[in-house]
Amino acid sequence: MNGQVGDRLHVHGNVVGQADRTGEIIEVRGPEGGPPFVVRFDDGHETLVYPGPDAVIEPREELSR
Repeated sequence: MNGQVGDRLHVHGNVVGQADRTGEIIEVRGPEGGPPFVVRFDDGHETLVYPGPDAVIEPREELSR
């Protein structure tokens, strides 16, 4: 899973009642666009994320269409 600054990270809730989380990738720390990513979630919280199988990256190009 590779990302770029400005892409959106969408983490699906993996238990009943857990909401999905979305945020913007603000820093890529892995080699060649790989994880980990620093993500600013929509609630303003920033954290280092190693995305799992429940996460999807939405590229900037798709968001601007």
